[in-house]
Amino acid sequence: MSNKLTNILVPVISVILGLLVGAIVMLVSGYDPVQGYIALWEGIFGDMFTIGGTIRQITPYILAGLAVAFAFRTGLFNIGVEGQLIMGWLAAAYVGYAFELPAIIHLPLAILAAALAGALWAFIPGLLKAKLQVHEVIVTIMMNYIALHVANAVIQSISDSGEKTPMIHESASLRSTFLDTLTDYSRMHYGIVIALIMVVIMWFILEKTKRGFELKAVGFNQNASEYAGMNVKSNIILAMVISGAFAGLAGAMEALGTFGNITVQAGFTGIGFDGIAVALLGANAPFGVLLGAILFGALKFGSLNMPNVGIPVEIVSIIIALVIFFVASGYIIRVLLERLSKKKEAK
Repeated sequence: MSNKLTNILVPVISVILGLLVGAIVMLVSGYDPVQGYIALWEGIFGDMFTIGGTIRQITPYILAGLAVAFAFRTGLFNIGVEGQLIMGWLAAAYVGYAFELPAIIHLPLAILAAALAGALWAFIPGLLKAKLQVHEVIVTIMMNYIALHVANAVIQSISDSGEKTPMIHESASLRSTFLDTLTDYSRMHYGIVIALIMVVIMWFILEKTKRGFELKAVGFNQNASEYAGMNVKSNIILAMVISGAFAGLAGAMEALGTFGNITVQAGFTGIGFDGIAVALLGANAPFGVLLGAILFGALKFGSLNMPNVGIPVEIVSIIIALVIFFVASGYIIRVLLERLSKKKEAK
């Protein structure tokens, strides 16, 4: 069995095992797994509204997953995607309502502001890592809380109600009448196009550019990279900045597409943290992240329909956790597949 086929089969088998064990959990808990999965399916693909809602849910997961995966591929653990997303959300919402510009300028400007805000928030841990060897996990965790409370303070200071910013202007919105009509006002928006473009951009940077090669090389071995003449410190900072930009764009999807503003947050959105699982499921590959985001977004949105048949949405959280568990146990699945392959070859 080829390594490429094994890499494909491991996450597929992990998902199947997660769904099977999830069915057992539902059965043990006194729920009908068949009805549960039918409700989940209908919550994802039941009609144009649910399909649009599913795509809308998937969009920020793609970008959050790319943010985590890019850092992983360059030897860093950016656990601060949540905070970078919040800062991107705040920046996009502010630019969206504070300026009145033609749409051809306003929308790109708001998106760029979100990317820059996320990049700036990631620049700080990147700088501390490069210059002072401060571990990025510690700094990014702290930056998440700083982002949450800074964003809340800014929202309270600039809004009349003290709870949310004004709605963005139409010229900065990713929503469209066409998509609203097509999906029965599901809040689907053109952000999915931006997310898909970012998948290709990440792939191109890492696989087709000299800078991408350097970023990966520094992640694999800093000493060897430095010996080869690469600037290790600048590459560490750049890797965090690019990762943060992806996270900021995820925030822009919420500000310019889903909600049209930002409200005071009682806690984290969870999208940034789920991005870690998405990246893990996608093996940190851009197109793998896309598939992982589709799975997570579909499960998250489809689970909203499960209470209609008496099954709590927490069951889906258990299923997602099981999928992550089996993905994390991928080495065991890989070994079993290799043994089965060797037995077939022996015969």
